[in-house]
Amino acid sequence: MLPLALLVLFVACGRKRPQHTFIHEVLLPMTPVKDQGKTELCWAYAMLATIETEHILRGDSVNLSPVYIGRMLADYPSPNKEHPQRAMGQTLLNMIGRYGIVGYDVMPDDATPDLPTPQWVFMLGARYTPQEFAHSVCEPDEYLSLTCWPDSPYYQKVEVQVPDNWEHNRLLNVPLDTLKAHVDWALRHRHPVCWESRGHAMEVVGLARDEAQRPYYVMKNSWGTDRPYGGLVYVSARKMWKDMIAIYMTKTAYEQ
Repeated sequence: MLPLALLVLFVACGRKRPQHTFIHEVLLPMTPVKDQGKTELCWAYAMLATIETEHILRGDSVNLSPVYIGRMLADYPSPNKEHPQRAMGQTLLNMIGRYGIVGYDVMPDDATPDLPTPQWVFMLGARYTPQEFAHSVCEPDEYLSLTCWPDSPYYQKVEVQVPDNWEHNRLLNVPLDTLKAHVDWALRHRHPVCWESRGHAMEVVGLARDEAQRPYYVMKNSWGTDRPYGGLVYVSARKMWKDMIAIYMTKTAYEQ
């Protein structure tokens, strides 16, 4: 990847043509784009993608299975009967702590219901339980859950009052300008973050500007690659922070 390289867009036949050409200020490496299909597991895809990029930047390589998390939801029932698969990034962290995680290669997006749920993870000649493997890719309390909830005291943990937070997780409440600064610092120092709005969650992998020099955040989506920018989405800085409900990043990324 060349810094500040002009994004060259190859538009497939029948694909909607991109509206803008972007110049990347930051673009972090990532695993191949996945496709959540008709599921509502964007929170799992986004949080796992964030963990994957964090590992790439440490010189490691993991590709994790959101479908496995979908399977485990059967034992981790949501009280939201209308949207039982919806949740937040912290739910993913809680679930892999409880149920572990497996590789994408053994349980990919197109895994059919009759595919057995793996009981073991094999890597580099070693055998792990899904829980042991999860501990190796994401340590307990490695990630911070952050929000900006102006009606509550700052620098204390608050429960974000949205339906997707059916676990009643508490997030660290940070002033918006401070949270913006931490996110931008993290990206510029090669740490991804996970962004969650009321409707969707994605991994943030970069910073960009359009032809008019307006700022955007570059996000890795989970809707496949048959879209104007492949698997990437460019969210304006205004929309990023207007729609933000929660941000997840490693403690290292936040505290440095």
